[in-house]
Amino acid sequence: MTAILAIETATDACSVALYRDGHYSQRHEVLPRQHNQRLFSMLGELLPAGSLRDQGIDALGYGCGPGSFTGLRIAASAVQGLAFASNLPALPVSTLACQVATALRQGSIDGRRLVLSTLDARINEVYWAIYLVTEGAPALQAGPFACAPSQLQLEAFPDELDAVGSGCGLRGSFPKELCARLATVSPEVLPEARDLVPLALDALQRGEGQQAMQVQPVYVRDEISWKKISEQGKGQ
Repeated sequence: MTAILAIETATDACSVALYRDGHYSQRHEVLPRQHNQRLFSMLGELLPAGSLRDQGIDALGYGCGPGSFTGLRIAASAVQGLAFASNLPALPVSTLACQVATALRQGSIDGRRLVLSTLDARINEVYWAIYLVTEGAPALQAGPFACAPSQLQLEAFPDELDAVGSGCGLRGSFPKELCARLATVSPEVLPEARDLVPLALDALQRGEGQQAMQVQPVYVRDEISWKKISEQGKGQ
């Protein structure tokens, strides 16, 4: 059975999960701007120091964004380093998709309607994508995008939607027509690393694993870039 270590730090939550032998262990805390202070101690609580491969870990899943620039860098750097050290594949999973999976598991949504997954981008913008829950998992229908809340136009999806994520805190600025179609709104939902695992396993089965040097965040905005280890002047 495949064992996965998953990291999700793209939001105010710092979340790490271990899936092994059909069981989940997780550390999940809401720690705005403190992820770098807590992440590796969380990892140490789930696994002892040493090679992850020697401990039976087969792959690393990570929330690749969109989300907090700093949070994304922290997850990508940690996963890249662990992948290098243990020669393991990395599996990128959309933070917005993971958030839908968390909402579904928690019961915030029931999976009958399309889901608008949102994140507050902190500069009067929202990150968002549309998902359809298929066989218990989120399937991307549109996105991810970044825009001002007032510009969130969903004419291509005229039916009722469920909305989840911190971007819903800006719904007072959403177009009135969109607000009228939101069947449920759950701004309190934050993605949890354990819900990243099934999506990472699906990616692994599709052969979408990355080598360490390929690990990078998804920012949505083209003007944001992140330098990999080889581009930072650090030796391979």
